[in-house]
Amino acid sequence: MKATGYLQPQPIDKKEALIDIELPVPKATGRDLLVNIRAVSVNPVDTKIRISATPEAGQYKILGWDAVGEVVAVGEQTELFTVGDQVWYAGDITRAGSNAEFQLVDERIVGKKPTSLSDAEAAAMPLTAITAWELLFARLDFVPLLPDQENQSAQAEQPRRLLIMGAAGGVGSILTQLAAKLTNATVIGTASRPQSQAWVKTLGADHVINHHQPLLPQLNALSIDDVTHVISLTHTDQHFDQLVEVLAPQGKLALIDDPKENIDIKKLKLKSLSLHWELMFTRSMFNTWDMQKQHDLLNTVATLIDNGTIKTTLGENYGTINASNLKRAHAHIESQQSVGKVVLEGF
Repeated sequence: MKATGYLQPQPIDKKEALIDIELPVPKATGRDLLVNIRAVSVNPVDTKIRISATPEAGQYKILGWDAVGEVVAVGEQTELFTVGDQVWYAGDITRAGSNAEFQLVDERIVGKKPTSLSDAEAAAMPLTAITAWELLFARLDFVPLLPDQENQSAQAEQPRRLLIMGAAGGVGSILTQLAAKLTNATVIGTASRPQSQAWVKTLGADHVINHHQPLLPQLNALSIDDVTHVISLTHTDQHFDQLVEVLAPQGKLALIDDPKENIDIKKLKLKSLSLHWELMFTRSMFNTWDMQKQHDLLNTVATLIDNGTIKTTLGENYGTINASNLKRAHAHIESQQSVGKVVLEGF
């Protein structure tokens, strides 16, 4: 099968940072599905692993943690899918990725692809949708106001003001939609460029402010004294003191990035602020008891897309899945100028 990978971690401008290769087609056993990949997207995790992770000697590292495809074989213990199903998922960081014609993936972290989206549109979503959903509804304990469930009056009675740092990126683009459509919170997104600010507004944010300027004066100008929740998606270390400043007493701070500088969590004590970290790979890495929640989550998101509640976060389509196009996508992600998601499809 065709695949793209590397033998040694290198900067993306190096010739062999990503190369096209041929590998055997793997065999599905246990609860694994063998998926024929139709489309993928590129996330910051792809670039971080490419520059830092050395594969075993003589082995290629295959990246890719978003995929859409068709199930072509199933393991003997599978219960959720059959051959021919159209699926989407974000995979398992400890296994070979989706930058290949075929991939093995545990069915418990796979969902049915939204029927209303093309393969490229769907490929933009899984990793960021899981991350955003877990941030809101697992880490910060918001309760999703789903159309088929009774309204949660307790949540409605508690005023919530959510600040999303970096709302125009991949995770921010789906997180803003989920918060705007499925919670009663006032949603404030940050973005620094006119294009990204306009994008965040179209996603449903009540307000958009600039994270390159002091945060509290901008909130005050909107008649907002503080926020009850902050989700920081990038550069948390650079904004940490300001995030502590704008959070209300007993507020909650969640993050997904890896701060380059140490953050002093003692600064959270005076206001009794809590800190929450999210990594969507935790369940698959540790084979947790609730691993199948990601299957359920992806199916819920697919329904929300098909009924028009939320939309794809596809930004750009970079063409077929090969080393040249993937290198271009990695460089774009590393520029930190992306709006929405970069997708590739077909071989």
